[in-house]
Amino acid sequence: MAEDRKIQPSELVFALDIGTRSIIGVVGQVVDERLKVLAIEKEEHGRRAMLDGQIEDIEQVAKVARRVTERLEEKLHCSLKRVCVAAAGRALRTEQGHYALELPQITKITSDIISQLESGAVAQAEIPLSDGQDTQRRFYLVGYTVSGYLLDRYPMATLRGHNGQLLEADVVATFLPSEVVESLYAVMEAAGLEVASLTLEPIAALNAVIPAELRLLNLVLADIGAGTSDIAVCRDGAVVGYTMATTAGDEITEELMKRYLVDFATAERMKISMDAETIPYRDVLGLTQETTGGEVREVVDAAARTLAGEIAKHVLSINGSAPSALFLAGGGSKLSGLIPLVAEALGMDQRRVALAGNNYEISAFSGEYQLNDPEYATPLGIAVSAGLGLISDSYRIMLNGQPAKLFRSGALTVLDLLMMNGYSSADLLGRTGKSLSVTVDGQRMVFRGESAVPCTLQLNGADTTPSALVYAGDSLLFTPAVPGKSAQRTLGDLLGRDYTGLVTVNGQSVPLETPLQSGDAILTGAQAAAAKLTPPPAPEPPRTPAPRGPVVRPEAIRTPPPTSSTPRPAAPQTAPAAALQAGPTPAPAQVPTAAGPALRLTFNGQPLSLPAKSDGAPYYLMDLLDRSGIDFDHLQRSVDLLINGQSAPFMQELRPYDDIVIRYTES
Repeated sequence: MAEDRKIQPSELVFALDIGTRSIIGVVGQVVDERLKVLAIEKEEHGRRAMLDGQIEDIEQVAKVARRVTERLEEKLHCSLKRVCVAAAGRALRTEQGHYALELPQITKITSDIISQLESGAVAQAEIPLSDGQDTQRRFYLVGYTVSGYLLDRYPMATLRGHNGQLLEADVVATFLPSEVVESLYAVMEAAGLEVASLTLEPIAALNAVIPAELRLLNLVLADIGAGTSDIAVCRDGAVVGYTMATTAGDEITEELMKRYLVDFATAERMKISMDAETIPYRDVLGLTQETTGGEVREVVDAAARTLAGEIAKHVLSINGSAPSALFLAGGGSKLSGLIPLVAEALGMDQRRVALAGNNYEISAFSGEYQLNDPEYATPLGIAVSAGLGLISDSYRIMLNGQPAKLFRSGALTVLDLLMMNGYSSADLLGRTGKSLSVTVDGQRMVFRGESAVPCTLQLNGADTTPSALVYAGDSLLFTPAVPGKSAQRTLGDLLGRDYTGLVTVNGQSVPLETPLQSGDAILTGAQAAAAKLTPPPAPEPPRTPAPRGPVVRPEAIRTPPPTSSTPRPAAPQTAPAAALQAGPTPAPAQVPTAAGPALRLTFNGQPLSLPAKSDGAPYYLMDLLDRSGIDFDHLQRSVDLLINGQSAPFMQELRPYDDIVIRYTES
């Protein structure tokens, strides 16, 4: 009875490979640093519920996943709930980014400096996502790999601990559109399962086919499924790129459908039977037909040559040349004659192209199943990756009460976690509302926009910073910042509702209800009358927006200090004599009464008194960034943010007599 089954033990690893043609489930446990496979189940989709690796029919895919799970539960006599999965997707995007960071002097390179360098390179890799046709799509950062460092233009394997001034990094960053991730989670939820681990299919397959100790060589994995061919490249001990071709096994089946006018299932059977002398089939007209295996092989060979060409093209695009060796994995790799075609397309010795499976035994074994099947690359890879801790997403982290979507390998920061779950730097800091700047009778007046409502960021119940590391079992609570409102004023707000004298805005007479815009020139009384006698000056040409520059982590983004919306004139508000003679003096902007006593602090060793905000809102550490004298737009080394000698988040509220320090970190 199902109700008598034990709950999935914590040491049991359950993986599902959600493929275009079928779903494969693997259950195992780690024994002596290898995964012992206890059960494997597979079932094909009853109809084409997926296309090119992307889930189309969530309900249908969930039913198959549930049936595979139930059969595994029967074999193991336990209830499976926590599942490890991998995402594919026809919209997988891999971009390269380069970033250079020049320090003001020769400096010892710390982890913070390396993080700043790498985040700049990742930001450069993100730019093509917003420059193309996908600007309205939300992308998840799957992860990135540093493909090279330069220190003072000299190649380095690592920078930490070295001394230098000019640092450069190249990264390969991978992104997935949100719909790919969300549909996978929707299927697991519909199947009654909870996602415990999420990674990319090529990353998972690579961990099974090419163990880490082999990655000093320039090796390539091409995992050919029914809908997609996932490709991963490694060399010099690191994975340097992922890509995907939407040409795979289904394209060969579709060629047979067109040639013989048969349905998909019949074409699949013909493809499997092409070594037979004769192949009977029934076409869509209901007629029984017969062909030879040789004729079917001709059709398959032509389609296979196209597939080999696509694989070669994608390999060359991210590797630059033919690799030292190439492994073919997935069900599509079993196609007869594919190995020599791939070798020919890449100009490689055929002996350097092989089916995957020979290296599985390094990380997995079984006393019941033959594992050296190239079709097991991804399901075994998912299970091995989670069980042996080869990816950081093999554990659970909560974000706002829900399991977070995790991809990256290596250490994870709070910022990494938020970016992987769709948040941006604007959600961390918010934006102060735009100021309104006008001139009145030649005197400049500035009305400040409202300050942003800071985000709240807590890790395991305590305030934290975006650079803090997260670990298995952590819980993060995050409320995005709310942008401040832009300053708004009408002419009547500025001059007073009872003003009756002559007034012009940019040379035109307008009513007092007219909203003001930044740059407006307001003249009153005699100055307005004199201006009407002379032609208005030519308007200034519009300013060209500054080009988008490299992005650094949110801690290094400058946030203007929030102030009240009180206008701050650039000079005393004394009405010109001509204006006094011509009409009433313009009413000065009203200064709200302070909501409380001033906040007295010590800032960088000096006493500082901050007037109370007009709305009674508290001051935060971020309010003092602009007073530090540090250019947060162009940081060249890390900065200490301290309150009473303790590191503090930028959204921490300030208290009377706090001792605040904002300064460059001493080497």
